Amino acid sequence: MNDKKLQAKDFITIGIFTALLFVVEFACGMLGFIHPYIVASYVVMIPLVGSIPMMLFYTKIEKFGMLSIMSVLLAIIMFVTGMGYLGAPLIITAGVVADLIAASGGYKSFKKTVISHGVFCLWICANYFPVVVSAESYRQDLLDGGYSAEYCDNLFRAINYKTIPVLLILCFTFGCIGAFVGKAVVKKHFEKAGIV
Repeated sequence: MNDKKLQAKDFITIGIFTALLFVVEFACGMLGFIHPYIVASYVVMIPLVGSIPMMLFYTKIEKFGMLSIMSVLLAIIMFVTGMGYLGAPLIITAGVVADLIAASGGYKSFKKTVISHGVFCLWICANYFPVVVSAESYRQDLLDGGYSAEYCDNLFRAINYKTIPVLLILCFTFGCIGAFVGKAVVKKHFEKAGIV
């Protein structure tokens, strides 16, 4: 594990790629207004689309803490944008564990990067915590916000205590698949970074 301290440029890099990942999350989130089943499909869409900036980010990581800090920033963004604090423990835990996995390969092992990205992508399921944990109040908020009862019924049919384990598995799986997609897109950067 690299024990060098993070420099100003590292924090700038973290900020830039966190913003890019949030743009991807926000864009996919907008599609959720169309149909509630699209909300459930975030576990497929965001890991695949987000893998492009994330794999580019991985080529910039040489020190422990960059993924962890990104996860903290994501937790803050989720809170500020109205998703509450319920998912924060999952987001931050996923970030720290992903950081440890990538660090165990010296940030140069693509195999470790694949697993790391799969674990990191679990943060996406934090979007579902308000739906599951505070179902009744969340449903009422949706109805008060102009959503139809049919939309709410379909949303809670797709996202509930029974489906969360499946959504987490899908999130990890497509996070791993996304790593290969992202690497293919930014292949030259991986070669320059010496990640094999």
